[in-house]
Amino acid sequence: MVLPHQDEWVERCKRGEASGYRELYQRYARAMFNTCLRILNNVTEAEDVLQESFTEAFKSLHLFEYRTSFGGWLKQICINRSINQLKKRKVNWVDIEATGVTEWEDETVVDENEIRMQVETIKKAIMTLPDGYRTVLTLYLLEGYDHEEIAEILQVATSTTRTQYIRAKQKLLQLLKEGV
Repeated sequence: MVLPHQDEWVERCKRGEASGYRELYQRYARAMFNTCLRILNNVTEAEDVLQESFTEAFKSLHLFEYRTSFGGWLKQICINRSINQLKKRKVNWVDIEATGVTEWEDETVVDENEIRMQVETIKKAIMTLPDGYRTVLTLYLLEGYDHEEIAEILQVATSTTRTQYIRAKQKLLQLLKEGV
């Protein structure tokens, strides 16, 4: 049986071969760093979390059972570690049920299709969002998690992630309109 390259490298790591570790790190470090950075918005913290994530993954390779790709498994470790790092900052999550607001009023109608900015401009605007907004927006839009999964990861109510997402989206659109 021929293994896909990534599985071959994982098997090399399991056998203790340095080339497997090196190859997996080189293949995934940049993408995983970007995932950490999108959540943390701090280069130093993202670098630290990246290193911790790889260390954890390599120490736990015996637990990896190919139910998902190695990259998917590693990404989950990176996201969990990033969230844990973010929690150390004491992010203030806002739960819609606690606010007493039952419906969102549309004070300003924003045509999202009119806003066609360059990717770098959008990335910069996302990085200016508060931690809670940026985290939920990143996990939902960029990482593809649904609100239930995000709520579980952050250990908050699903309504909280929905509130954070709505507010993040509104704030992001405002920033983009202002050209920030």
